Amino acid sequence: MKARDVSALEVRRGYGRSLRSATPRLSLAVLSERPDDYDPIARMREQGATRVQALLPLRYQRMLESPLAFFRGAARLMADDLARGASTSLEVQLCGDAHLSNFGVFSSPERQMVFDVNDFDETEAGPFEWDVKRLTASLAIASQQLAHNARQQEAIALAAAQEYRSAMARFALQTRLEVWYAALDLDSVMIDLEGFFSGGARRKIDDVVQDAMGRVTVDAFSKVLVYDDHGPTIAVDPPHFTRLAEGEDGALGASDVFEIVAGYGETLSSDRQVLLKQFSVREAARHVVGVGSVGTECFAVLLVGRDDRDPFLLQIKEAQESVLALARGLGETFEPGERVVRGQKLMQATPDVFLGWHTTQFAGRRRSFYIRQLYDNRASVDVERLDESLLVAYGRLCAWTLARAHARSGRGAEIAGYLGKGDRFDESMAAFALAYRDRNQSDYEALKSEVGRGGITVAT
Repeated sequence: MKARDVSALEVRRGYGRSLRSATPRLSLAVLSERPDDYDPIARMREQGATRVQALLPLRYQRMLESPLAFFRGAARLMADDLARGASTSLEVQLCGDAHLSNFGVFSSPERQMVFDVNDFDETEAGPFEWDVKRLTASLAIASQQLAHNARQQEAIALAAAQEYRSAMARFALQTRLEVWYAALDLDSVMIDLEGFFSGGARRKIDDVVQDAMGRVTVDAFSKVLVYDDHGPTIAVDPPHFTRLAEGEDGALGASDVFEIVAGYGETLSSDRQVLLKQFSVREAARHVVGVGSVGTECFAVLLVGRDDRDPFLLQIKEAQESVLALARGLGETFEPGERVVRGQKLMQATPDVFLGWHTTQFAGRRRSFYIRQLYDNRASVDVERLDESLLVAYGRLCAWTLARAHARSGRGAEIAGYLGKGDRFDESMAAFALAYRDRNQSDYEALKSEVGRGGITVAT
């Protein structure tokens, strides 16, 4: 490395270090108090007002399954809490909902298996540590759910924060193109980790990844599609897949969904447009997935290519205003669907080749959607199958991946300078994670109480 390059790198690191005076790393450990009139249940109801009302009981049912499930559906509450606390001015493109279940395995356009962040509904620019806080808090909550003691929960969160700091220091040394073109295929990941994880830790990570790969949906089409005399059709599997009636209760009908598919192609590159035109739309179904997104419009669309034995599935998901923008009182620069796509393309090394967006007017309101392939060999890690050592390894892998995604925004050296070489940042993240574990538990109990009083209806 040339001397002038070292100097430039040190200037940027020095700028990061200088920000510690405005936002001490210890201040990031503090979970801000909520206003006296803050009502988490009212906030959830407010968020539900723009969702499909018939699906809200299912959303609440899924959130009640466990404190971790509640946490997954309560991104808005945490965004409010983060916006009230101390934050750095080091902004990057955030995932916005970087909990441990929003990382996973899927196929790259080159058909390699990769591990990366895979959910971007809440993506937005913001302070880098907000994603780290959401990740470490989710790890502490998962650890508690697995009956680990407080010391174990703290150690798991601490290890993830430490890994994020160490990884960012490494990415700060790489050139812009090295960061940008960094491959995330599993073989490369394991090679890249050679000098950073011990042999035992690498084996643990490999165990986690191989378990997820064993559940990859390579036979998804055979489970989702059934064939009759008229060719393939989407199998009805309530509430996962249900028939889509035309204009039912003022909701989008099949013809509206087909128009979204036709319109979104304009956001693809020219070669992808040619490929998409080689498929014809056959059928659409309502699709209910996850926890946090339940209640937003979501559809599965069946297309066929060469013939009926050449099926292809797209997923259309409604995008709404990011909870991060709402919590900070910021207006959005882009339509929500475009925001999601832009954020995913910036943070993911290998985004879906069919990823695009479309905005339309429906029932007097602008509705924005993003579109991607459905079941492209995707799988997430089954948290319930992780013991303590595996959860430590998985948390470190997620943190390493998150640092890589953040580094693509070009502020790796500044963040590395702010984080430093000691463990002050790590300890702050772990302390925040434990504090948020307790707040999440309190909010979860509040939802249970509201359901018990009959104030909220859940699906049965």
